Amino acid sequence: MAIYVVTGANRGIGYEYCRQLQGQGNTVIAVCRAVSQELKQLGVQVEEGIDITSDASVADLRSRLQDTAIDVLINNAGILKRVTLDNLDFDSIREQFEVNALGALRVTHALLPNLSSGSKVVLMTSRMGSIGDNTSGSSYGYRMSKVALSMAGKSLAHDLKERGIAVAILHPGLVQTRMTHFTPGGIPPEVSVQGLLARIHELTLENTGTFWHSNGEVLPW
Repeated sequence: MAIYVVTGANRGIGYEYCRQLQGQGNTVIAVCRAVSQELKQLGVQVEEGIDITSDASVADLRSRLQDTAIDVLINNAGILKRVTLDNLDFDSIREQFEVNALGALRVTHALLPNLSSGSKVVLMTSRMGSIGDNTSGSSYGYRMSKVALSMAGKSLAHDLKERGIAVAILHPGLVQTRMTHFTPGGIPPEVSVQGLLARIHELTLENTGTFWHSNGEVLPW
């Protein structure tokens, strides 16, 4: 069994990652700002009080983990705030960049000493960050930050390949979570995570840097 670190683990897709991974017998380290009751009840190792937008907080996480060898780092933490052209909130756009793009890169960089050949890094991006698939516009902060995250993932795939570390850039699908206001057209988190874990299992140095839908479809940039 493997050691997984999951950020944004207190609810939604992050929680479901933790639940399924623990159920498979893996060691799960759940990282979050504030622990939820359901996450507490899982019985996984929880590292709370971690703000991925803060250098000092992420350094604290690195210190807590010490020399723990990480097999898979899942950068799941993210936020979605609606920003339209008629309501162009630049503070909101900056916040989404800090969390969605820079936060994931900050965590990955800090935990590089815990990764080794054979380890995997996962970036949870979104189809809304696909330029080729953008047919509706708007959502400026979320779309732009997810494009930036995907670019970071592609660069990491190149830079980490020589170290034997593969990188997946994953879209979970439209999922029924609080972030999406439990959209009735979405899929349950358990179905999404089943697909995401299949993609992580398939990840190798040969397909590192691929932008995948949870269902296995390769998405356009």
